[in-house]
Amino acid sequence: MVKIVGIIGSLRVQSYSAKALQQAIARVEALGAEVEILDLREMNLPFCNGGDEYPHYPDVIKLRDTVKEADGLILATPEYHGSVSGVMKNALDLMSFEHLSDKVVGMISVLGGQSNSNALNDLRIIMRWVHAWVIPEQIAVGQAWQAFNEEGKLLDEKLSKRFDQFAQSLVNNTGKLRGV
Repeated sequence: MVKIVGIIGSLRVQSYSAKALQQAIARVEALGAEVEILDLREMNLPFCNGGDEYPHYPDVIKLRDTVKEADGLILATPEYHGSVSGVMKNALDLMSFEHLSDKVVGMISVLGGQSNSNALNDLRIIMRWVHAWVIPEQIAVGQAWQAFNEEGKLLDEKLSKRFDQFAQSLVNNTGKLRGV
């Protein structure tokens, strides 16, 4: 069984990134994967200063250990000013090759306007740099304010099918690449 950890890269209370991640996580879990979510809204993480030790921040250890133990990751970020959220970037900066190398990664971006791939492309570069494996399927949820119903379910059937394909690819490729 593969273990997939999802990271919510938003601090917004009613985060669309969190809703999108929940959609992906539910599908991954339905395919038999073990899942865990790291919600950066609930973690006390310092700004990365390039050091290895953050003794006053136990959540840095939790972040690092949880990711290190995972086979795969789902990174869900809002797109701010054409790129990854600072919160997501900082969380990734607090980790190193030791935690991120050889992970299989699926990526989701959420935008208020039309969907595009800017944040996803930036995440792809970051993940390649730390020797992670990014699946080819990626999701950009445009106009997120109208993409979900009151219960957080997707309203667009085509987008929902893309989440299904994303989850299947992540679980299959994680199993293959991690030998699980």
